[in-house]
Amino acid sequence: MRKRIHVNQHKIRANKKLSAEERVPVITVKTYKDNTYCSEVFIDGPCRVVYSPDKPLSCGAKVWIETESEVVCGEAGE
Repeated sequence: MRKRIHVNQHKIRANKKLSAEERVPVITVKTYKDNTYCSEVFIDGPCRVVYSPDKPLSCGAKVWIETESEVVCGEAGE
């Protein structure tokens, strides 16, 4: 299944105003079925980085990583 991974700039900005305990994950892993939010991502296989300023994702992302490989989400520092 194809996965698209990108960093949510809005959440990064919002996190600046929060304490360390209140911060939310800023990395989004999207599939056709759902979105998963993480602080750290491991991609176990080939992937590609896409820059598409004229045709962004529906969320507005213009740069993302695409992969068919296994993706493991985690918390930073695990």
